[in-house]
Amino acid sequence: MSNEKTCIDVVAAAIERTGANGQKEYFTAQRDHGELKGFYEFPGGKIEAGETAEDAVRREIREELKAEIEVGELIDTIDYDYPTFHLHMKVFECRLITERITLTEHMNAKWLTADDFDGIMFAPADGIVAEAIRRKEVVGNDEA
Repeated sequence: MSNEKTCIDVVAAAIERTGANGQKEYFTAQRDHGELKGFYEFPGGKIEAGETAEDAVRREIREELKAEIEVGELIDTIDYDYPTFHLHMKVFECRLITERITLTEHMNAKWLTADDFDGIMFAPADGIVAEAIRRKEVVGNDEA
């Protein structure tokens, strides 16, 4: 019997907006099912056969949030070993094209600044994404 874990290729959208206070905010959503129920994540999902990562993130956001996005640069690629599988996640900087978001697979959602990430219970791989965004924000602010 092999101990190799199944590798799951997924995408996530770090959807950004400028908040009322002028700070950059990111959309996070609380999972409503599965072993990570209750944890927050950057929405996204599995890449289907024959699909590019960019097409997958657009489709997943359309399915999960009933919204259209513009896909920007690749922020990071995260590899994380969960107990039963290995996750390979490409995370893209995204912006909403449509204004309205309708949750179809999440129980709650929040717009957060990178400074707000500390108080959020992220799924483990998404916590790594949050740290990558925070580092990017610090570097970006240092350049200003």
